[in-house]
Amino acid sequence: MPGLLGKKIGMTSVFSADGKNVPCTVIEVGPCVVTQVKTVDNDGYDALQLGFQEQKEKHLTKPEIGHFKKAGVTPKRHLAEFKGFDGEYKLGDTISVELFSENDFVDVVGTSKGKGFQGVVKRHGFGGVGQSTHGQHNRLRAPGSVGACSYPAKVFKGMRMAGQMGNERVTVQNLQVLKVIADHNLLMIKGSIPGCKGSIVLIEK
Repeated sequence: MPGLLGKKIGMTSVFSADGKNVPCTVIEVGPCVVTQVKTVDNDGYDALQLGFQEQKEKHLTKPEIGHFKKAGVTPKRHLAEFKGFDGEYKLGDTISVELFSENDFVDVVGTSKGKGFQGVVKRHGFGGVGQSTHGQHNRLRAPGSVGACSYPAKVFKGMRMAGQMGNERVTVQNLQVLKVIADHNLLMIKGSIPGCKGSIVLIEK
């Protein structure tokens, strides 16, 4: 699916035509530069590699520097591939937020906020076991039984238990584009998207 890279700015709300207050997320989308054009003949599939945000050359490896010089563009901090673009694009072409229009539906891919090591109540929504009275001591937020005693005598893979929460790739589908502000490369998308302010996200049609 065609798309662009962007940076999450934050959340706000706008009023719809029927007077409803709609929460939305503001994303700075692009402009993205074409750093590589992949074709079926050379790579086995058609795709565009896009670069987003400027990067100092001293932070790059020599192969990365050569990659950007071959494309004739300045070094970029973030790269991503997208398929399904209409039209012909060449190395160095710029694709702006005008790729999207109002009332489009998009998928947004981001990295969720890391919550550290969490228990089962917060991580999986467990209700806890037992009552908080009648002599119950310290088992209110405990997970309960995790496996049989005699058979199969092991804990099955995938058992919901305490552990690292967040800080993983999350995709939210079918979010509506409320407004496109081309002058400032901004996109206003209905609802929330994963990640903290300033995090990099992928917006796909």
